Amino acid sequence: MQVSRDFETVEIFTDGACRGNPGPGGWGVLLLYRGHNRTLKGAMSDTTNNRMELTAAVEALSALKKRSRVHLYTDSQYVKNGITIWLPAWKLRNWRTASKKPVKNADLWRQLEEAASAHEVQWSWVRGHSGHPENEAADRLANEAIDEMIGRDG
Repeated sequence: MQVSRDFETVEIFTDGACRGNPGPGGWGVLLLYRGHNRTLKGAMSDTTNNRMELTAAVEALSALKKRSRVHLYTDSQYVKNGITIWLPAWKLRNWRTASKKPVKNADLWRQLEEAASAHEVQWSWVRGHSGHPENEAADRLANEAIDEMIGRDG
């Protein structure tokens, strides 16, 4: 794919967390752009880890104000493989898996596909909880969001 020279380049690190699965969950995002960083986070009271991983990616891409060249790092094989490998087949099968079951989290997969289509995204997987500084930062944000939500609700 040809990339325009006037595109901004953004590095994004995403993570989701859940205490129980399902249970209270959070998502965190670290965006790096021209030496600056921006963080995003949020939480839900009753969700799953996969939903939080997907939400982090959706929120990160949706936060970009103009078309960008994006390198998005996730520690979720589910997110990376879903968007890069499985999605076209799910769509061809009318949002059904190979075993003919409905695709889980189809609402978020649709949102992610739409958010990603506005940019040129390279998807990369990083091993979670392995000391990768930016991934650890995204993980901290996700867990902070859960703590803040529990503190508000508790």
